[in-house]
Amino acid sequence: MRVLLAFCVLICSSLILCEHLEADQDILIPEDWTRVGRIDPTEKLELTFALRQQNVDQLEHLLLLVSDPESAQYGKHLTLEEVAALVRPSQLTQKVVRHWLQSHGVTDCQTILTQDFLQCTMNTQVAEALLPGIEFHRYVRDGISLVRSSSAYHVHEDVLQHLDFVGGVHRFPPKGQDLNEVLTKRRLSGAKFHLGNTPATLRSRYNLTAADVGSAQNNSQAVAQFLEQFYHPADLAEFMTLFGRSFQHLSKIDRVVGVQGAGKAGLEASLDVEYIMSTGANIPTWVFTNPGRHETQEPFLQWMLLLSNMTDIPWVHTISYGDDEDSLSSAYMMRINTEFMKAGVRGISILFASGDSGAGCRHSTKGENSFRPSFPASSPYVTTVGGTSFKNPFKVTYEVTDYISGGGFSNVFKMPDYQVGAVEGYLKAVPVLPPKTYFNTSGRAYPDIAALSDNYWVVTDRVPIPWVSGTSASTPVVGGILSLINDQRFLKGLPSLGFLNPRLYQLQGQGLFDVTDGCHLSCLDEQVQGQGFCAALSWDPVTGWGTPNYPALLAALVLEK
Repeated sequence: MRVLLAFCVLICSSLILCEHLEADQDILIPEDWTRVGRIDPTEKLELTFALRQQNVDQLEHLLLLVSDPESAQYGKHLTLEEVAALVRPSQLTQKVVRHWLQSHGVTDCQTILTQDFLQCTMNTQVAEALLPGIEFHRYVRDGISLVRSSSAYHVHEDVLQHLDFVGGVHRFPPKGQDLNEVLTKRRLSGAKFHLGNTPATLRSRYNLTAADVGSAQNNSQAVAQFLEQFYHPADLAEFMTLFGRSFQHLSKIDRVVGVQGAGKAGLEASLDVEYIMSTGANIPTWVFTNPGRHETQEPFLQWMLLLSNMTDIPWVHTISYGDDEDSLSSAYMMRINTEFMKAGVRGISILFASGDSGAGCRHSTKGENSFRPSFPASSPYVTTVGGTSFKNPFKVTYEVTDYISGGGFSNVFKMPDYQVGAVEGYLKAVPVLPPKTYFNTSGRAYPDIAALSDNYWVVTDRVPIPWVSGTSASTPVVGGILSLINDQRFLKGLPSLGFLNPRLYQLQGQGLFDVTDGCHLSCLDEQVQGQGFCAALSWDPVTGWGTPNYPALLAALVLEK
């Protein structure tokens, strides 16, 4: 388990803020990170302060209104300036936090348009005085160096009520999914040989013709990359030469936001870019990249800040990133959810991969195992994408579940109203479910949708590589298809899809291929014996509502009620 961050509020002589799972323990350091020493007191650090926002309930209400086709407000998205005016921290909050920082000599701070984050630079000695209890050390993993503290910190109650969290102190980035490791697992499990998925295979299965490419002037899509994941322009050009001849496409990224590394191309990054651009073909594509080179930066958090500081950004974002829900604090996840709401109310669609561990497993020393949901996949305010495989690996035929496809029920977030009917229908209809002690039947259930997730061909370092698998493959495919639908909406003068889930659940599977065969993996114990949830008619917690049938989904999502 990777403990990245947790908050607790303790009542002692005064209230204190501690990024901590339990008051009497230090922060657990992930086993794959090695501590190499204390930080020099004069060394510069960059910390991010999340200021308490206003009107979060109103923001959620507006998001659901603009995302519901049955609402008169449907599609009436807000501008970033309007979002800022709604959630901007109160003058008191801004004053208290800035005074607290300045009283410790912290004056080198930058804010963003919504004014709900402050990024401040200070030396280590000042940071440790500002947040009593912390001690910064340097940690290394796979050539990456981070500065973090393994001890909890304290903030006076007068400041506590104005902060959600401080970034750059405790959270360690999750180790990315080793896509080659997924391949190894498949071979050991006796997975059948596959000729491989390419853009042609995907476009055939999901009924995309050569004419189904982007043409609207104001359309764009994006992928986000973190921690030493880079794409190479030469790889993208080579991929399109090999696999993109049958449809009009772009062979260059439209814009890179951030700094691209100069090292070896990342398999994950190559996969994301190549498949969102071959599915959402001919649509300008951005790459948000943050290598995490500043040792106290959190790349995922930096991406979230960019979304709140750019007035013009792509309409669809796909992200293959996540961690165990129980390794993060509720306070942190709630605030990240608010950032997702801020994007959704602007008409932006955010898609996350559901993960590659099936239902997951949280092992207990008492033998009371339970499933382990992933975040942000479990967020109620993103569209989560699961994975499938072809039933016959040699034909473009119907799909079954991919046994690694992440899915399940959140232990933190309650089931949103938009999915209650679908999820309750599944729980009642399936004859055999895992024991209820393994999952939270009232939690946000995911995924929402799926696509093929195994045996992709990817070009990286100018070499075509087969057998690349994971929901990090299915997510950009769904993202590209949604970008094509946005394209058609724009040509008809309609607004972007925005937060898709309310409408997706209203469609009840319309425009999608239902996946009803197969189960995903979970705990290897006597009770569940490695099996999590199974696919079923309609929605299920392995493949959601199913996989896209582009012409039918286009018709369903372009026709206004």
